[in-house]
Amino acid sequence: MPATDLSTTLCGVRLRNPLILASGFLDTTTSSLIYALDHGAGAVIIKSISPEPRKGHKEPVIQAIGHGSMLNAVGLSNPGLPLAIEELIDAKKRTKEPVIANIFASTVEDFGKAAREVSKAQPDLLEVNISCPNVEDEFGKPFSCDPTLAAQVTKTVKKNTSVPVIIKLSPNVANIATIATAVEAAGADALTCINTVGGMGIDIETATPLLSNKVGGLSGSAIKPVAVKAIFECYKSVKIPIIGAGGVMTGNDAIELMMAGASAVQIGTAIYYRGIGVFGQVSAEMEQFMHVHNYKNIKEIIGKAHRSK
Repeated sequence: MPATDLSTTLCGVRLRNPLILASGFLDTTTSSLIYALDHGAGAVIIKSISPEPRKGHKEPVIQAIGHGSMLNAVGLSNPGLPLAIEELIDAKKRTKEPVIANIFASTVEDFGKAAREVSKAQPDLLEVNISCPNVEDEFGKPFSCDPTLAAQVTKTVKKNTSVPVIIKLSPNVANIATIATAVEAAGADALTCINTVGGMGIDIETATPLLSNKVGGLSGSAIKPVAVKAIFECYKSVKIPIIGAGGVMTGNDAIELMMAGASAVQIGTAIYYRGIGVFGQVSAEMEQFMHVHNYKNIKEIIGKAHRSK
């Protein structure tokens, strides 16, 4: 089989392949990040971290619902910035592949603090999770649901770091492209499309919700069409690169998100269904597809659906 080039670039950072370990599917330890890289990930994202430690929700917090999908309401549990920074520094020492930080907060000011502190670890990129509620808002509206709030967070984070900033967008909005253009104008260097879709499940034998928090986020195969649509719409509206996330289980899934406009894709739920070897498997499946269809490199695939007649 002729050689195909799976490498891609995000904000000047080269990835050997476009497959990124999504935040939250392993933990904040160096060993888990290196484990994913050793099994073929092109880059890894640390579990979301906040200025202060957070316990998260009580069990049950994760429920596989079959067909490659999952509900979760972990509650963003994490050890807080100091410990996470130590793990990031250690990871950076142990690999040459990109290590991406991920932060969240409940106020604009705390987003700035988190960005400033985590940047001390010199991550290659910084993903910002804006899907959490703004505690200073009268109704606790998530930052991701309002273009003005999303832009405020973006500006504050940019002021507090020199690391390229990726804003992770939520699909639970009326018009995701509006949010995308707002954060681009505020200085975002890239986008992640999308976070989980709001969902819920009920055990009909006991008539109780599957998750202790009752509602949670739906991930995996069930949300791939939502992710494809979001990526497609954002690609038409912004010039900054997009990382696709949502439903990547196979090489064909990754290709689909990239044809919609993604420069790289995240893998999370697929680890539960296919194991940590999914990175190598998806890479091989992508190479096979590219060989059959005469694609020599990833650049020929990114945004291809926008160029079709």
